[in-house]
Amino acid sequence: MNQNPMGNGGNRQSRRGFGGLRLLVVGAMLAYGAYYYFSNRTVDPYTGEQVLIDKTLDAEQESAMGLQAYREILSQERPVDPNSEIARQISGIATRLIDKVDEVERDLAAERGMEARNFAAGFDWTVSVIQSDQANAFALPGGKMAVYTGLVPVAKNQDGMAAVMGHEIAHALMRHGAQRMARGKLEQIGQMAGAAGGMDAGTMQTVMSAYGVTSALPYARGHETQADEVGLMLAAAACFDPREAVPLWERMAQASGGQGQPEFASTHPSPETRIQHLQSLMPKALAFREKYCGAGGAR
Repeated sequence: MNQNPMGNGGNRQSRRGFGGLRLLVVGAMLAYGAYYYFSNRTVDPYTGEQVLIDKTLDAEQESAMGLQAYREILSQERPVDPNSEIARQISGIATRLIDKVDEVERDLAAERGMEARNFAAGFDWTVSVIQSDQANAFALPGGKMAVYTGLVPVAKNQDGMAAVMGHEIAHALMRHGAQRMARGKLEQIGQMAGAAGGMDAGTMQTVMSAYGVTSALPYARGHETQADEVGLMLAAAACFDPREAVPLWERMAQASGGQGQPEFASTHPSPETRIQHLQSLMPKALAFREKYCGAGGAR
């Protein structure tokens, strides 16, 4: 016997009520995502583009996160003696690049009709050289940098090393880490909205895979391209030869053995795309070098 005094209609009403609540939750999440997006937009003085950076994240907080990550890395790696010849050489390259940060930001901002913001003015720039076969380097928010000794034979000379280090410094200057954090928050909101709306795990995975190829990966490649440009201008203004960036990336491609992913599936541009972009920037870089270093290109 049916013991439900409301009959089947009660179940239907309950399902409709639950569905309405679900839509309300999804709508609230999407509204918050839109609010977060539009309230945290700012203009990057290096590119003149609108970027997403959480306005509650200041330079001191970024530096603290960078320092924590830096200490964790150094606790697991083998830094070389800071008084060794290679450490002194790399420190000297870093010093020359950092000395030009304010001037390069000012010039690039002026090209976009903007004023420099000097977000990195309080960064405590430090570079360590790490004993490793990796041909790699990094710069963290707050100015903590590292160069792996495996990069030295690939860079080949100080101009090649300056191209790599300038690129990594540019990531920190342009707050690419903070931009990725803000974008990650939006991605989490989107996933939560999808889950609240009843999206199953398989569908969610398909959606996120499509999102990665069409949005997330191009976004990451865009950061690499921006860092190439700003890093090249830093190297040129510091009186390094920007033309060495092209053979450097040719050697980097050879060192990888051609084992990289196709560009559409990678966070980095292909070597061919990167080299073409650097070549297109060379007249501008050489003009920067002449402006800061004179016709002879020497400091």
